[in-house]
Amino acid sequence: MIRGRRIGQVDAVQVMYIAVGGSVRQLTLPAPGEFVVPGVRWGFFDELLTAAYWYGQASQHKELGTYSDLRLGETLAEEVAACLLGGYGMPAELALAAYGRLRKSGMLDGTPDAAEIESALSQPFQLHGFSRKYRFPRQKALYLSACLKRLKSFLEPEDDLRFRDDLSELPGIGLKTASWIVRNLRPLGRVAVIDIHILRAGRCIGLFPDAWEPQNKYRDLESRFVEFADALDVAPATLDGMMWDYMRHLSPIVFGRGASEQVEQLAMF
Repeated sequence: MIRGRRIGQVDAVQVMYIAVGGSVRQLTLPAPGEFVVPGVRWGFFDELLTAAYWYGQASQHKELGTYSDLRLGETLAEEVAACLLGGYGMPAELALAAYGRLRKSGMLDGTPDAAEIESALSQPFQLHGFSRKYRFPRQKALYLSACLKRLKSFLEPEDDLRFRDDLSELPGIGLKTASWIVRNLRPLGRVAVIDIHILRAGRCIGLFPDAWEPQNKYRDLESRFVEFADALDVAPATLDGMMWDYMRHLSPIVFGRGASEQVEQLAMF
């Protein structure tokens, strides 16, 4: 739980109190008008979506240890499968059910052909008493089969960005999905998943220019986000995971009902 108070006017420092597990710690933040990184002011910590707000939330979660482990699989192949099977427009439970079925079958330990994966994905999933079908089973099966074969000879680079770039060359995996995989596997990694939620949060504080889109400016967006995380003294992966989780709940409130179309994304990714 975070509590705090403003001291004086907008040109004065801000004092926050973080209460975690019965202990209280005081944080002193710069004045709201000061810059965190070029173009981004701190703002007030008790106002939604300001840089100071994110700092306060991140400070609390660092104490709690949340958003520090986002891994879904135990191997690179499993993580690739989990992220490839999820993504935009895919409900969390359905994606996780598909991943769980393939993992339990042992397919992710080998190099199954696309037809075998497609057959497994095409069978209905029972979720909360309802039968649900996985979307695009053939396309995802083709991608995943090819990825699993390529991963058998894949050498994982030590450098995070090189790792991300190498993964993005796998079938069906773009920069965002590749960053997602690296972020999950490396809690201290220097990557971030720039999706609609992170994009909105960044634009709210002036971190991302409105003209920048992930399709053609992904690396620039990611670099700015990592710079922001460094300024807040938070691991980029942790800040990215936290901001994404917050924004998927806050977007319909802050941006109106039009943003609700983005909420049904992967709750665990």
